[in-house]
Amino acid sequence: MKQKIKVLFICHGNICRSPMAEFVMKDMAAKAGQAERFEIASAATSTEEIGNPVYPPARRKLAEHGIGCAGKTARQMTRQDYEHYDHLIAMDRSNLRNMQRFVGSDPAGKVSLLMDHTARPGDVADPWYTGDFDATWRDVTEGCVALLEELKNKM
Repeated sequence: MKQKIKVLFICHGNICRSPMAEFVMKDMAAKAGQAERFEIASAATSTEEIGNPVYPPARRKLAEHGIGCAGKTARQMTRQDYEHYDHLIAMDRSNLRNMQRFVGSDPAGKVSLLMDHTARPGDVADPWYTGDFDATWRDVTEGCVALLEELKNKM
């Protein structure tokens, strides 16, 4: 069997956007019959939410679409994540800046913004500040569709 494609989604606290992306991507990969080809996870750049579950409104938004996230708790990314994962996908430019503390430069070209894989480059809407989980859902879904397609084409 070919080696799994390893994807780590990253946001500030790992309780809203990155876990939404993690579980949306897992769901899409499973529905495409590709679940076994991927290792998908998420992490935070900060320490403030470590150990906390997915934020309730994010959990509800996933559940509206039949996607569960039970058991997920926030964790902080590590330097080893850069070695382990093939793709480190940030939710916004602020996350990219914060990731530099862990990964330094990106010699292997593993780091990108989720929305940069779409026709609408930029940041994933942050519902922590806006309360708009619908906009975040749209961004995450669009980004994951584009990313999955891109990765499937590399298989």
